[in-house]
Amino acid sequence: MSTPVDQDMVDLDMLLSTRLRRGLAGSVLEKRTATIVFVAGEGGVWTVDIAHGRGRVRRGSASRPTLVVRSSTEVLADVVSGRGSGVQAFLDGRLTVRGDLALSLQLDGLFDQDADRLPHLPRSRSVLAMGVRTSYLEAGRSDAPPVLLLHGLGATNASMLPLLADLAVDHRVIAPDSPGFGASSAPRGPYSPSWFAAWAEAFQRVTGSRGAVLIGNSLGGRIALECGHANPRSVRALVLLAPSPAFRRLRQYVPLVRLLSPQLARLPLPVTHRMVIEGIRAMFSDSERLPQAWYDAAADEAVRVLSDRAHRVAFFSCARQIYLEDAYGRSGFWQRLPGLLPPAIFLWGDRDRLVPSSFARHVADCLPGTGQIVLEDCGHVPQFEHPAETTAIIRGFLEHL
Repeated sequence: MSTPVDQDMVDLDMLLSTRLRRGLAGSVLEKRTATIVFVAGEGGVWTVDIAHGRGRVRRGSASRPTLVVRSSTEVLADVVSGRGSGVQAFLDGRLTVRGDLALSLQLDGLFDQDADRLPHLPRSRSVLAMGVRTSYLEAGRSDAPPVLLLHGLGATNASMLPLLADLAVDHRVIAPDSPGFGASSAPRGPYSPSWFAAWAEAFQRVTGSRGAVLIGNSLGGRIALECGHANPRSVRALVLLAPSPAFRRLRQYVPLVRLLSPQLARLPLPVTHRMVIEGIRAMFSDSERLPQAWYDAAADEAVRVLSDRAHRVAFFSCARQIYLEDAYGRSGFWQRLPGLLPPAIFLWGDRDRLVPSSFARHVADCLPGTGQIVLEDCGHVPQFEHPAETTAIIRGFLEHL
């Protein structure tokens, strides 16, 4: 007596096989080697092996996968067919990932998505900007007003996903992994605000996104501000989510920090999954607002990225530059801030432990006509802790440009 075959299982088998049979030439995964396990609960388990520009699918799991994607067979079939977005399914809690988070985002660009029919779905791409292999997500119509999303220290473009998903409805949204982070390369460099601004200008040129609104969180906000100073013609406006400014206090350790070379980070660094989760939770006013699956995915990615020597050096270079940046003097941050030309709005969290909302009064002294909002019961990452309120504020600002 034969066992009934679940049609969803058959469809997923066919969808994976059909897509992989065409090869990976031209995709961001063309040169990747990876093992991806898709788990559909009781619907079955599939493993996709990627190597040498080709992919192969088989039933069953793998012992040491690069990435594990869990969801229902129906959701997985939608994502693989290109009818739905893995990013949106992740944000909705219908899909979880463990392992290489950057790879999971690149999968949205692997499967067939009709950019003309479904322009709001994210597509993974890669370009060379200032010699840096830069990985990025893009969503929205190519002729829509451009928006550039810049993530914070130690994060990746995944930290900007709620904004990408919302704004892509009527904007061309581009979310890169900054140099030294995520799937982008980590070259030798100063990792200073001016260096990042030069990269951002090169990135905007190669992606045709000059004149974009720049939205930056934490370090991304500081990079956005520097872009506004250095290349104001490339910046339509700035939305700054808890941007990291130059330290006004605790500067007594500057001489010591100057002596600490970022190259010390070439040594192995014991970063554990649990340690990273505790650090991420501390960034929120109420860490229970976010599902555990999001913390696990972010921690997996941080551990993966920091296991690479060049990316560790990049991380510590950035952290060092944030602390060492001059607050005053001819090139000091607070001395230059009044000269900012593009229109801007600052969002702060009243319970931000990294960048206190008290910086708002110092910004007001430098830019008295600039909008500032302090979000209540909010930590350092408003786009995740209060996504609806944050996007509403951003949209209100954009409507008046």
